Amino acid sequence: MKHTYFTLLLTMLMCIISIPISAHDFEVDGIYYIYNDGSSGSSVSVSYRGGDYYDYDNDNEYQGNVTIPKTVTYYGKSYDVTSIGSYAFYGCSGLTSINIPENVTSIGSYAFYGCSGLTSINIPEGVTSIGSSAFSGCSGLTSINIPEGVTSIGASAFYDCSSLTSINIPEGVTSIGDKAFYDCF
Repeated sequence: MKHTYFTLLLTMLMCIISIPISAHDFEVDGIYYIYNDGSSGSSVSVSYRGGDYYDYDNDNEYQGNVTIPKTVTYYGKSYDVTSIGSYAFYGCSGLTSINIPENVTSIGSYAFYGCSGLTSINIPEGVTSIGSSAFSGCSGLTSINIPEGVTSIGASAFYDCSSLTSINIPEGVTSIGDKAFYDCF
C-alpha cells in the first residue's frame, strides 16, 4: 500500500513539474497577453512569449510597425489592454514603431529594452509611469514626447538612447530615476 501511494505521489509530482510555465496567458494576432489579476478578469497586459523573455528569438518576434489594440477578444471575451508589461518587446531590434492605445496606463521595466530599430513611439496621455530601463538601448529613437499624465520615469528609462536629440518632459513628472537619460544626446 505504501509503495502504491508513493508511486502515485511521484507520478503526480512529475506531471506537475513537466507542465510548461509561460509568461503569457494567450496570443491574438501575434501579440502575447497576460491577465492583469492572475485570472481571466477584464483587463490584460502585453507580455512576451515563453517562460522567460529570453526563451524566443526576439529579433524576429516583432518586425516593423506594431499596433497594440485598445481591446482584445479571446474565446469570445473582450479585455481592455491596460499596460505594456515588463520585457514585452525586450530585444526586438526589428521593431521600428509602436502604436499604444489611450487606455494603457503604464509601460513596464525593460519593456522596449534593446529595441535598436525603434525610431518612433507614441506614448498616450493615459500613461502615468514609465518603468526602469523601459527604453534603454533604443538607439534609433530621435525624439520623445512624454505626455502630461506621466508622474514617474524609472531609473535608466532612456539609458543609451544615443540618437535622442529632443525630449519633452511635462511639469507633472515628480520622479525621475537615476541615470534615466544617461548616454543620450
